[in-house]
Amino acid sequence: MSKVKTQYACTECGAIAPKWSGQCSECGQWNTLVEQIEAKKGPQNARFAGYAGADQKLQKLSEVEHSDTVRIATSLSELDRVLGGGLVPGSVVLIGGDPGIGKSTILLQSMCHLSEKLNALYVTGEESAQQISMRAKRLGLNGENLSLLTETQVETIIATSQTLQPQVMVIDSIQTIYTDLLQSAPGGVAQVRESTAQLVRYAKQKGIALFVVGHVTKDGALAGPRVLEHMVDAVLYFEGERDGRYRILRAVKNRFGAVNELGVFAMTEEGLKEVQNPSAIFLSRYQQAAAGSAVTVTWEGSRPLLVEVQALVDESHLGNPRRVAVGLEQNRLAMLLAVLSRHGGVFCHDQDVFLNVVGGVRVMETSADLALVSSVVSSLRNQVLPQDLIVFGELGLAGEIRPVPNGQERIKEAKKHGFKTAIVPQANLPKKSMQGIKTIGVNHLSEAISALGEV
Repeated sequence: MSKVKTQYACTECGAIAPKWSGQCSECGQWNTLVEQIEAKKGPQNARFAGYAGADQKLQKLSEVEHSDTVRIATSLSELDRVLGGGLVPGSVVLIGGDPGIGKSTILLQSMCHLSEKLNALYVTGEESAQQISMRAKRLGLNGENLSLLTETQVETIIATSQTLQPQVMVIDSIQTIYTDLLQSAPGGVAQVRESTAQLVRYAKQKGIALFVVGHVTKDGALAGPRVLEHMVDAVLYFEGERDGRYRILRAVKNRFGAVNELGVFAMTEEGLKEVQNPSAIFLSRYQQAAAGSAVTVTWEGSRPLLVEVQALVDESHLGNPRRVAVGLEQNRLAMLLAVLSRHGGVFCHDQDVFLNVVGGVRVMETSADLALVSSVVSSLRNQVLPQDLIVFGELGLAGEIRPVPNGQERIKEAKKHGFKTAIVPQANLPKKSMQGIKTIGVNHLSEAISALGEV
């Protein structure tokens, strides 16, 4: 077997160097040379001769046969929801999150249940077999049929997998895996990219459903090259505080399901438990109503979710009043306060504004604009909003209230949880009046503020 040659490529200009140096000789940038495998040179036609699909005929898109995708249930319905209905054979799922958030816990729970009916392999490069066994025993899991491998070399992992032939496999974590083809240390850009490429190629060829655990940086992004997210079929992120009880699993990429699908779990002594009705948790409000609180309906993937938005507006004693948003985008808060001042006649230029989404959930869509503004007005005027009031709608720069998708389904979800009044965009008003809930349609911010004073 011929020895694999390596070279170093600059990530800025693409220049190739035979050995590593601190500065690129072409563009002058520092610490940009990354190790990679040198491509074999040969005749142009010979490059494609060994490919299995080189002789296949072209097909029209309409001629491609359709087949229903077979899904593998993981025994955790919230995880299946985020995956789009379950695991797909031959798919590669990347799970990221802060240390201690629950990545290994949820995968060990899933693999122990899957091993009862499928051939499953759990590969750990960070923990010993004893640590995994102790966790399974602590969580009360039955791991009799789960195969465990402590290994960090990708070639050994693939060779062992070829002997065992698992249907489901976990790599925990990709930053500890390395390949002998490269000389750089595990966790480097080149090692992560090449190891992932080999694992993805093997999973696709054998039809293995593969979970890959990825570390995150201090900014919350997955560590390693950005191409890592492009190589896999689905990217899931764990959100939540380590010392908090609830965890949120969000899909940011999914080739087999909806993006931004949300799964909610509760961390208990027996591991992660599913939360079937997350709206009830995020709406655990005080019995006594308080100013600065408004409830909105966000749409996460394929289901509505009720969350409470809290605002605290207080006189500022600083030259630059503070603007703090937790669970919402900071820049959008500043923009909406400007719209509120210009088109709503409510001035907060000398006030500190603190905003928080209860429960640790992060609201990504713009349907919470009207609830955000309503909570600010409620806190500033010390006006208590009714606890059975729901508010949603997007706010434009001209003060107009824009409609949001799935407006009727949001109103139905609010009605199901006992809300009696809804302030919504005029275009989202249901064609037929709903019994049990009063809907108020508004077209402009000034109409919404007037409606808040009348409910």
